[in-house]
Amino acid sequence: MASLGKPPAAGSWRAGVFLDTLAFELSTGTGMRILLIEDDTEASAYMAKGLREAGHTVDVADDGTDGQFLALTERYDVLVIDRMLPGVDGLSIITRLRAEGHATPVLILSALGKVDDRVRGLKAGGDDYLVKPYAFAELQARIEALGRRVASNQPETRFKVEDLEMDLLARTVTRAGKTIDLQPREFRLLDYLMRHAGQVVTRTMLLENVWEYHFDPQTNLIDVHISRLRQKIDRDFDPPLIQTVRGAGYSLRAHR
Repeated sequence: MASLGKPPAAGSWRAGVFLDTLAFELSTGTGMRILLIEDDTEASAYMAKGLREAGHTVDVADDGTDGQFLALTERYDVLVIDRMLPGVDGLSIITRLRAEGHATPVLILSALGKVDDRVRGLKAGGDDYLVKPYAFAELQARIEALGRRVASNQPETRFKVEDLEMDLLARTVTRAGKTIDLQPREFRLLDYLMRHAGQVVTRTMLLENVWEYHFDPQTNLIDVHISRLRQKIDRDFDPPLIQTVRGAGYSLRAHR
């Protein structure tokens, strides 16, 4: 399990990052080369250490000028860019990268969380947008999701977890050989869970990737759909696969 060393003061955002990192360990696969551009040196040190302990190589720049130079001259699998930076701001870096033909996926970090702020960041060329404060587990999951998106030229069309199988082309789901009928939203929800099997999937990730909401509607929308999905894929089978991770979200994995 990743450890970020001596924890920072309780109640601070960095303390939250530290505790979340200790609480969750996500599966990682092949390590990536990541550039982290963040002017809060203490926060970036914690993030970089956690990502390195997850098997990734991390370069860190603490201002926009140095970060832009590295992003333009070095090869990275994923860029993590804070929006407000000294020297050159994060959106300007992204705009220049895209203008010069760089397609490296970018995760934007920002304390600006309004819908207009997110839209501006994505329109500038960002691939994902994470609002501060955030859990380290979600930061890691989003980085690795961006890396996986680029790693495979051919998208996967079949997924299997234990005896649960999904065929995206045939639009079928079976468990122990028995066909399971799902509504379109249930199918999309299961698709996302299976693509992230073994990982913690947060409510924010589900809202943005399954419902395409970039805000929390403050309803039990996710709980209702998770409950319905459980009834269909877990009720008559063993072991149960959809696990609730208290205080974080859900994970699709066997629990015996």
